[in-house]
Amino acid sequence: MDFVGLPEGVIPLAQGVTYLASAPKSNAAYVAMSRAREDAVAEPLPVPLHLRNAPTALMKKLGYGRDYRYPHDDEGAINEQIYLPDKLADRVYYQPSERGYEIRIREWVTRARQARAKLRASQPSKTTKLPRPPQE
Repeated sequence: MDFVGLPEGVIPLAQGVTYLASAPKSNAAYVAMSRAREDAVAEPLPVPLHLRNAPTALMKKLGYGRDYRYPHDDEGAINEQIYLPDKLADRVYYQPSERGYEIRIREWVTRARQARAKLRASQPSKTTKLPRPPQE
C-alpha cells in the first residue's frame, strides 16, 4: 500500500504522537548545539584546511581538502581525524543522557571516542594550520 488515507490515516499518526509523547526525553542534542554555537560566536575560527572544499586549482594549491580522510573508508567508519579547529580539538559537545535510547548511543559514542583516541595516539601529530598570506 502506497499511502493511508482518511479515516484510517489518523491511526498511525496517533501512534507516532503517543510514542513520541511517552518516550524518555533528553535535551543533550540541544545543549551540545547551544555550547557549539556559543563557542562559534565567542571566537569565530577558520574551518580546518582538510575539511575545506577545493573546487579551484588555487584552493587545491593552498591545501584545501588535502589529507581529508573519509571515515566510511576506515574500519567501523572511525578514524583519528579531528574535525574541529585546533583550538577546539579537545572540546566535547554531545553528551548523551542516561535515559531511553540515549543509553545505547552513549555506549557507542564512548567506544568511538576511545577508538579515535587510540588511533590518534598511534599516529604522528598532524596539524591543520592555515597557510600564511603572501607578504606585500
